[in-house]
Amino acid sequence: MNLKIAALAGDGIGPEVILQAKKALHAIGLVFDHEFVFEDAFVGAIAIEKTGNPLPEQTLNLCLNTDAVLFGAIGDPKYDNNPDAKVRPEQGLLKLRKSLGLFANIRPIKPYASLLNSSPLKKEIIQGADFIIFRELTGGVYFGEKKLNEAGTIASDLCEYSEEEITRVSHLAFKSAQNRRKKLTMVDKANVLETSRLWRRVVKKVSENYSDVALDFLFVDNAAMQIILNPRQFDVLLTENLFGDILSDEASVITGSIGLLASASLGKTNALFEPIHGSYPQATGKNIANPIASILSAAMLLEYFGLNKEAKKVYEAVEKAIEYNVVTEDLNTDSKFGTNEVGDFVANFILSKDDLYFKIDNIKIGQSTIV
Repeated sequence: MNLKIAALAGDGIGPEVILQAKKALHAIGLVFDHEFVFEDAFVGAIAIEKTGNPLPEQTLNLCLNTDAVLFGAIGDPKYDNNPDAKVRPEQGLLKLRKSLGLFANIRPIKPYASLLNSSPLKKEIIQGADFIIFRELTGGVYFGEKKLNEAGTIASDLCEYSEEEITRVSHLAFKSAQNRRKKLTMVDKANVLETSRLWRRVVKKVSENYSDVALDFLFVDNAAMQIILNPRQFDVLLTENLFGDILSDEASVITGSIGLLASASLGKTNALFEPIHGSYPQATGKNIANPIASILSAAMLLEYFGLNKEAKKVYEAVEKAIEYNVVTEDLNTDSKFGTNEVGDFVANFILSKDDLYFKIDNIKIGQSTIV
């Protein structure tokens, strides 16, 4: 298979982790006879610096004319610390999602057995947890009308949803549940919000097409508590934009590090794959950022195109890196390995798992070379 992939590294640690994802895909291409062609483009703060626009037209056109987008991270402290900035890095990602019609964000949550003690939650609570969060991406307060009075003392953000927006992401979530444990939990705030009441009505209607899937509902405050108390109870969580953003970051503590969580953002004809972590500017250029989430996002890209055997190989390589403790300092404060070393290990394992030599204090990459 030949795929043209737009690589939007973005800001902070984005370029470092994207490089490791590219290494993994390059290795997959060599082993399974695929060709992945990457075209780089600016987005976020770096794009503002270069062009004045967080999503330049050239970048958007590239994304519209490639098979998929591999995304790094965006954000910069000078914008985070300036609430009055009119042009912000995040605007680039929001516009990209809207322009590509990416309406569903999918975030798997499943802890690794060898990292159960890395989570701040008790091992007996998180062991066996395995669920997916489906977050709607194009509606809600992120895209609603925003108002600020002339005095700057009263502000509002309109939360708005249409039946169509809810229906399309709901179908994806129910189909996923059919292929898993056949349970879907809808998360909302229907006791307060009119948009949540619309969500409930639409999701119940959609559920009639999936009689084999059990449907239940939770208010978002209760769902946030239940994710910590008993994450094993969940299979597929479906929710709106803001709630999904918050809950998926909360759920990251189950895995032990947000640096392990990948995501896919899907539309009818376009797809974008990205780690859920931010740009982590404090780590930029220090070779300490965890690249596993970016590598796993590449695995989700492979699955999207039906390359399941190839994706399984990436997952196997990541699991072996974690098993051998070839990880960054967020997972092991005494680790001797950095971003590049983790990426090299994964890529070389894909190329030839027999070409790796493991010793207690040292992991040596064999003769394989990844560019």
